[in-house]
Amino acid sequence: MSASSLVLASGNAGKLREFSHLLAPLGIDLIPQGQLGVSDADETGLTFVENALIKARHAALVTGLPALADDSGIEVDALGGEPGIYSARFASRQQQGQGDVDNNTALLAALENVPEIERTARYWCVLVYLRHAADSVPIIVQASWEGRVLNTPDGEGGFGYDPLFWLPEQGMSAASLDAATKNRLSHRGRAMQQLLDALSERREYA
Repeated sequence: MSASSLVLASGNAGKLREFSHLLAPLGIDLIPQGQLGVSDADETGLTFVENALIKARHAALVTGLPALADDSGIEVDALGGEPGIYSARFASRQQQGQGDVDNNTALLAALENVPEIERTARYWCVLVYLRHAADSVPIIVQASWEGRVLNTPDGEGGFGYDPLFWLPEQGMSAASLDAATKNRLSHRGRAMQQLLDALSERREYA
């Protein structure tokens, strides 16, 4: 590991791919926590911020490295903000399976009788950066991405709910965007830009 090593408090391959690309200009060696023997933290928080802090602190404590954690999800207006912080576990909480495909199926079922005009939604992303497990001044940033939920999946790329997340201004789903465009427009990409700006101000990876 190098002096610029940073542990990613996630085992999600899609997040690792996106974050690695976005952090590349700073020369940061982003290492997924599983590669360092870090187990998943218990996400007991009631907000994205709380869960991101829990995950980052756990990864930093186990590895002794600076840590980056993301907590994100989709908030659907017709469902009162659900799945929200439970987006990654939406299907399993309803005993309908687990993983992206089952989560998408569960969301479609929950919106079965909801007309198109009422299927507005947004992605949220909260990022937390800790220099060490006891860091009392973590960097916390957040961003959202507006869209609506389709009736059927569309597109072959992305992950999570991307095949169902329609972007009116682009005229396509998030799963149909090329990687560069998604990194520029998405909740995660814009939150990461805020994080990069904050790291630059601190001269953490100058």
